[in-house]
Amino acid sequence: MSAERPDRPADVWIDDLTDPVFPPGVAEALAQRDAQADDLDWSVDAVRQAARNATGLDDFGDELIDEPLGLLVRIGADNEMRRGAGLVSLFDSLVANASQRLLIVDYLRRHPEAHDIQITRPIVIAGQARTGTTHLHNLLAADPALRSLQYWEALEPVPPLDEQGAARAAAHDTDPRYRRTEAALAGLNYALPHFKRMHDMYPAHVHEEIQLQMPAFGGMLWETSLHDERFRDWYLSTDQTPWYEWLATVLRVCTHLGGGERWVLKSPQHVEQLGPLMAAFPDAAVVCTHRDPVSVTQSVATMLAYTARVSIRPECLGAVARYWVDRIEQMFRAFAAGRDLVGANQSMDVRFDEFMADDVAMVARIYELADQPFTPGVKARMDAFMAEHPRGKHGRVRYDLAALGCDPDERRRTLQFYADRFGLRPE
Repeated sequence: MSAERPDRPADVWIDDLTDPVFPPGVAEALAQRDAQADDLDWSVDAVRQAARNATGLDDFGDELIDEPLGLLVRIGADNEMRRGAGLVSLFDSLVANASQRLLIVDYLRRHPEAHDIQITRPIVIAGQARTGTTHLHNLLAADPALRSLQYWEALEPVPPLDEQGAARAAAHDTDPRYRRTEAALAGLNYALPHFKRMHDMYPAHVHEEIQLQMPAFGGMLWETSLHDERFRDWYLSTDQTPWYEWLATVLRVCTHLGGGERWVLKSPQHVEQLGPLMAAFPDAAVVCTHRDPVSVTQSVATMLAYTARVSIRPECLGAVARYWVDRIEQMFRAFAAGRDLVGANQSMDVRFDEFMADDVAMVARIYELADQPFTPGVKARMDAFMAEHPRGKHGRVRYDLAALGCDPDERRRTLQFYADRFGLRPE
């Protein structure tokens, strides 16, 4: 059972969600970034050229990136919600991911044997955010027999050319990519001091593999920072199977660089992409996590509105929260409709309350489904992880749908179909 930290910090109520008050120096730093937005060239050519300049490479591979990259550039050029600092961050992210696209394509050209690596029988956690997916992912990643993706590796799966030899030889915490991630997170956690209460991020944090879809400019992760219906509509109307196939390719690259055999994967995106997921990983063992949908809604919408304060204009933060209230309902409907795309012989449902009541026992059931040995040594590692990372380590955030401009009773009625479908109790 997950341990609570007896001396954890007191819970907080974020009372400045739509009128942010930043720690000292943050507002000034954001204002400086705002001023840089006027110099941005919102064109695909500018993004590609900046990536070429950053890497010394020029082969972006096939045409998979063309349509979504063009759309993302148009959104950047015509985006009334984002403040200047957010536009600069978006442009920098486009260049960083285009650079990774170049590096991955180049790595595969020089190491064609990586294509032959098989990503077999991954254990995939498919569940909305705030349904226990991160805790479950961390427990599975504590097993040395399973390969997981750490945050620093997810951001830069392939290091720059001049670091590739050193990175292969370095310990993880001395890899230059690790150090860059460490520095970036220090800034993030200072600017957003309550974020770690909602989702504790650190360089070795076990991260979602959909980060690896970003260099191909597909997947849902772009939407979580854009909050833009144009990208949402493209993503939902476009078969994401090619981007899942790209994901499998990058996992092969990560395996070639960092070793490992059986992967453990996790993402909320999978709840509405079970078809593409199974097309790319047909022998996956899929763990579907569920929680009271109203609790999920208020938690996710609050978290995304809070993290948006460094990129979105203050007057638009309420709209961000409401965007995600509606979007999460879409995801619940897609999950309920598509759940049976994964057969009972290779999937199971995990309810949040049952998981929290005895998490290690639930993991043992998952290992049985996945035909993965659950040894006393594996259990000991999971127990050690929980002792080192107790729940509530940084304190918690109190959530309230009404504070987001939503009627909790209306949400309860609207989302009752999901609670009924999976036998969930209200929290």
